[in-house]
Amino acid sequence: MTTRRETALRRIRVGIYATAISVSILAVLLVFAAWRNDHTITADKGVVTAEVLSSGRLRSAVSFVTPDGRTRTPKLGVLYPGNLTVGQHIDVEYAKSDPDLVRVSGRDASVALVPVGSVIVIVWLIALPSLAVVRRMRRESESLV
Repeated sequence: MTTRRETALRRIRVGIYATAISVSILAVLLVFAAWRNDHTITADKGVVTAEVLSSGRLRSAVSFVTPDGRTRTPKLGVLYPGNLTVGQHIDVEYAKSDPDLVRVSGRDASVALVPVGSVIVIVWLIALPSLAVVRRMRRESESLV
């Protein structure tokens, strides 16, 4: 017969696994999405100089003029925005078919590998000891019966 404590520990264990696996899968999907965006840009590439309007670690806004004379300010900012400063003029590559899809020239999805890998490692560095604690609690529970 399963006790409430054993049921709770099993649910905790499943929750830890589900969380760690979900975060890992989402991180890998993020890299695949970045590669897909890179492929879209490379397949129909336009190159222009853009001005950095705002700068952040995760999002930077840029403005540029396409050859048809239209000024573009992509809603989601520029891909791979690290080390940009406001007012800086940078070369960007964009998909002519979707001018809102823009990346800093010379950067690609490979810049996402280290941060994504770090997230996965940290999640599992937290999950594995947590699972060990739950396992130890389950053994103690079983020895009391």
